[in-house]
Amino acid sequence: MSQRIGKTHWKRFAVGVVPTAAATAAVAVSMAQGALAASFSISGSDFQVSAGKLSGTGFGNYATVDVAKNGKRVPVSVSSIKDARVTDMCQSVPVDIPMLGIYTMTLKAGGSGTPVKAKNLFIDMTDLQAKSGTFKNIDIGVAAGSMTKGQLNPKDHVDPNGYAQEADSVEIIDAHQRVWATTAGTFELSGLHMNIAAGRHDCF
Repeated sequence: MSQRIGKTHWKRFAVGVVPTAAATAAVAVSMAQGALAASFSISGSDFQVSAGKLSGTGFGNYATVDVAKNGKRVPVSVSSIKDARVTDMCQSVPVDIPMLGIYTMTLKAGGSGTPVKAKNLFIDMTDLQAKSGTFKNIDIGVAAGSMTKGQLNPKDHVDPNGYAQEADSVEIIDAHQRVWATTAGTFELSGLHMNIAAGRHDCF
């Protein structure tokens, strides 16, 4: 079984947001009880990540809470992919440099015909919009601790009875994401270009 979300149903979709009120309530309760925690202290701001195509096998999606250095708690939707490929990847974050003003740190890769490759990729996001998405053999409403196709970040403290969804594989076209943290076992960045430049140079 495969599930496709595309122009025939919605022009844009947001799989990055947990799609049930019950799941949102569960995250809020877990935050209050201190049951959830981030794998590391995040910075105080999110960043943009775009991709021409994000695909891979072993997809999972669940909720947790990232914690900033200043103690701020950010509910996030974690998308995990065991073996990922990314083309035309762009990552951007504006930074306010004292005496100089706003600069943008940018990372680009996977645009030379060879995709970015990642193993055990975890993306902590608050929003994902895309032109289309295809999920093969998707299971929605799985207990997070019962996933077999996708996986949990072992550094995340997640309620094993909490909401999750998983699929054998995923393909997302023209993805735009608001991300707070990304981790991976390995990250191979072909055609890597990193720079910082004055002003705003957002990926989207």
